[in-house]
Amino acid sequence: MLNVNQTSQVLTQMERSKRIVCVCHDNPDGDAVGSMLGLSLVLKENFSDKEIIAACKDQAPASFKFIKDVSLIKNIINPQSGDLVIILDSAEPKLVNFHEAHPRLFSPDLAKEDGISTIKIDHHPVGTEFGQLNFLDSEAASTCEIVVDILDAINFDINSDAATALLTGIYTDTGSLMHSNTSQRVYRTCARLLRAGADQKSIIENVYRTTKPSSLRLWGKVLEKISITPEGGAVSAVTMSDFRSTGSHFSELNGAIDYLNSIPGMRFSMILSERDGKVKGSLRTLRDDVDVSAMAQKFSGGGHKKAAGFTLDGTLEEERRWKVVPNDASASSG
Repeated sequence: MLNVNQTSQVLTQMERSKRIVCVCHDNPDGDAVGSMLGLSLVLKENFSDKEIIAACKDQAPASFKFIKDVSLIKNIINPQSGDLVIILDSAEPKLVNFHEAHPRLFSPDLAKEDGISTIKIDHHPVGTEFGQLNFLDSEAASTCEIVVDILDAINFDINSDAATALLTGIYTDTGSLMHSNTSQRVYRTCARLLRAGADQKSIIENVYRTTKPSSLRLWGKVLEKISITPEGGAVSAVTMSDFRSTGSHFSELNGAIDYLNSIPGMRFSMILSERDGKVKGSLRTLRDDVDVSAMAQKFSGGGHKKAAGFTLDGTLEEERRWKVVPNDASASSG
């Protein structure tokens, strides 16, 4: 349940602001893009006198091109006094990747000194409360769910374009309603968005039935490099050279880990990928007795029990190890 006092403060901050800037994490997935654009589309309809901006350090994957206003996403922000900045689907400031250029924005007290209001909306169980208002719900399957709850609480109608964006985020963060985080609440929210006019057909056709040749080539690299760890993990890696040779973008790696995660008997799956002098790790599991968020936290990452990630400075280097295992005959003669 949402805090009534907090939701009333949200509406007050929206009404008082000169501009409203919606921001999500870099290398955005469906929940990041969906929550950011879904919210901004509703705000545009309710505040025609204000400038509503959607911003992300990286461009949205091509599979989300059907979402209204996706082409209007900016890759820089310029926080100004009187702004309301809403940060979505980001557990930590570093994930937004605007923290170095605008460090004061992610400190509630310093942002307030600059005349900037900040709200954080997120569903990750591990993270910091860097907003002046924080809506954190680790029981939600997606940030889009929380956005829907907030919009309903302040009595803002959700138009069909916004409903499509928000339903996209729910679908992608639940594996098209197949992951274990698909709760009764998820189904109720999906039904609510479908009633609002969400275009389910466009989501399915663009997100799940459209795969570029470059993506398939990249996923082939991932599958080719699978190794099984002694702990029962399926691990693969993608280098900058792999991205170049397949002509693929970083965002095209999304979805590949589901193939690793489907290998029978695996405790967890992990894909390591190089980009811009950093190595990103994505972790998944289908098991109830494995917590990949705890694994990610060892590398200053985080996420959910069954889906997590981390980022490290550096590059990938392949290492091979061999050992001699004696056969039964040699073992018995020795």
